[in-house]
Amino acid sequence: MKANFFLFGLLFVFSINAQVDDKGSISNYLEDQFYFGLGINFLTNRPENVVQNSLSYNLQLGFIKDIPLNRTRNFGFGLGLGYAVNSYYSNIGANNDDAQIAYALLESDAFERNKLETHAVEVPLEVRWRTSTATDYRFWRIYAGLRFAYIFAGSSKLVTEGGTTRFSNGDIRRFQYGPTLSFGYNTLNIHAYYGINSLLDENVVLDSGAAIDTRVLRIGVIFYIL
Repeated sequence: MKANFFLFGLLFVFSINAQVDDKGSISNYLEDQFYFGLGINFLTNRPENVVQNSLSYNLQLGFIKDIPLNRTRNFGFGLGLGYAVNSYYSNIGANNDDAQIAYALLESDAFERNKLETHAVEVPLEVRWRTSTATDYRFWRIYAGLRFAYIFAGSSKLVTEGGTTRFSNGDIRRFQYGPTLSFGYNTLNIHAYYGINSLLDENVVLDSGAAIDTRVLRIGVIFYIL
């Protein structure tokens, strides 16, 4: 994590220098270089009797290179790199006996907490429109695009009265992607994402034989910072 913050710091300094000419005046301004977001994850396309419990949260942060396409610099592209952690609380229990992961629905009184957690490197790609100017720091924006993610770590965790069981889950789909939309005014904006592919690999089923083909709908807030 220290290395990531150091990299973001270097990119911040570079972005500031790119906006200031030799005389110290603002020239070709850029916007929204850094982002930080919080959201809630909803599981869609769930098997029958699957319910979510607790708060399935999302935390994301990163850097986006602003690429204006017109003279007023209020329309363009954004290409970035970020990190995200996601949790998904539900009654889908995972058991890792004999190096084989098995899934079954848990009774509500049989556990305290049960979650799937992922850590991912993300690449956001956005088409950007805003009402900004070189001197106006409060403006409307609409950013739409795609977000690609590589999950480099994921685990299942079950907490019961008898203790805690946690293991690395290899059934999580490594590559995930989907459309995104952010809109709002000034720093605070509404953010939404929908996963086109499923959270788990193909052919992952419950003990009943029902496919676990759940997708992720994420809704939250995102803060854009110069």
